[in-house]
Amino acid sequence: MDKIQTLEPEVTTADLAKIEPSRGAPELPEKRLEQNLATNPPEIGPPPPLFTAEETSELHQRWMEVQTGFVDEPRPAVQAADKLVGETMKRLAEVFAKERLRLESQWGRGDEVSTEDLRQAMRRYRSFFDRLLAV
Repeated sequence: MDKIQTLEPEVTTADLAKIEPSRGAPELPEKRLEQNLATNPPEIGPPPPLFTAEETSELHQRWMEVQTGFVDEPRPAVQAADKLVGETMKRLAEVFAKERLRLESQWGRGDEVSTEDLRQAMRRYRSFFDRLLAV
């Protein structure tokens, strides 16, 4: 009997954030991006922030409240921690999806997206990906 192979669908940040990608946007100019990465090696230094300073501060404050609640009520604290992590992951997906939509909308209008914009987007993706693997 033949095995039926199921392929998992491709998942993007827009899928995770439940944001609809723009329709009809041209594909990323991969060749130019590859050339840019070849001529502009990754920067050394701190990775770019993933959230605004205000969002980061709010998330830290919420985490401290969850952590403090663990002493008196461990189970609800773990549930709150799970919820906060889930909300944070969703927010990260939204940040990346919105950035992608911004670039795609420029492509869809026929506007030229600067190599610098693409480089910065790629740098943010690489930085986040590296951080995920370091966890």
